[in-house]
Amino acid sequence: MTQDPGLASWLQLSLTPGLSPATLRKLLQHFGLPQAVLARKRGELAALVPPAALAALDSEPVAAAVARGLEWSAQVGHALVTLADETYPKLLLEITDPPPLLYARGRVELLARSALAIVGSRNATQQGSANAEAFARTLSESGLTIVSGLALGIDAAAHRGGLQGPGSTIAVLGTGIDIIYPQRNATLAGEIAQRGLLISEFPLGTAPAAHNFPRRNRLISGLARGCLVVEAAVASGSLITARAAAEQGRDVFAVPGSIHSPLAKGCHALIKSGAKLVESAEDVLTELSGFRPSGYASTHEPRREPTAADTGLLAHMGHDPVDVDSLCSRAGLTAEQVSSELLRLELDGRVAALPGGLYQRLEKEGRR
Repeated sequence: MTQDPGLASWLQLSLTPGLSPATLRKLLQHFGLPQAVLARKRGELAALVPPAALAALDSEPVAAAVARGLEWSAQVGHALVTLADETYPKLLLEITDPPPLLYARGRVELLARSALAIVGSRNATQQGSANAEAFARTLSESGLTIVSGLALGIDAAAHRGGLQGPGSTIAVLGTGIDIIYPQRNATLAGEIAQRGLLISEFPLGTAPAAHNFPRRNRLISGLARGCLVVEAAVASGSLITARAAAEQGRDVFAVPGSIHSPLAKGCHALIKSGAKLVESAEDVLTELSGFRPSGYASTHEPRREPTAADTGLLAHMGHDPVDVDSLCSRAGLTAEQVSSELLRLELDGRVAALPGGLYQRLEKEGRR
């Protein structure tokens, strides 16, 4: 395999233990591109590079890691995107700590598209996941690329929705790009690699670790023009992403929920602190600095209130979670009758069972 000296130099600097991305950027500012940095005498680099990192710079382990990186990048559909590349996403250059190197698998051209981040709870409700997928699908149909973090729950739903439109989706990983986490999303990750894009700033083989994910979150928001939060507890990674978006000067949007739901409290806190309350994809598009692709037409109707077509128990449920006893009181039915009707509605996809013996009405496809 013929090695690209320039790419090998980027890898050598980025894979040296103890040489942080911030230090790497300082080296680039002082000496130029990585090949020029590595051409300097090691004593000249000592003023910026910690002693341990300087000692590791030309080590065999680093050389072996560089070889693995080059071998990986030579595979079809794989790419290494550096700060010096034209394909490096312009919005990432605006954040305070852009990664010097991105590992990419899939459609690298998506990095140049206008994008929206959609994030939320890993333990999403059925309705929350449906909302995230519907928002993502409509926004992807409008031309926006959907960015998220490949987590369970809202992230996965957002990616699925994004894949259903021409905007597609970008998944930002908190691991090396050769490690899919969580494994339950392996099939989804494969679909994204084929029709969207997987990216990571972490070296190959990097396992999932708690401190990786806040770093990943700043890239999710940094790649996008705005960040939409769909279901989030008060203490959640989704709010970290939203805060990063606000600090980066991006628009922050939140979908409101029931005052009784713990997964709505994070969204409500964002709205109280200035995030834009949205109820439809149209709300997001209106707020995104006039973003409107030609030929766009909304494919989703606004949420409607119950009509005469909503017969039986649904007419008494509203949209907040409710228990069986309350439904018995509202509908004037016995517990057995309510339970039987709830089972039928659940099988029909009209109602979801929640923890704590609660039930919530679902909006079926085409009603949002």
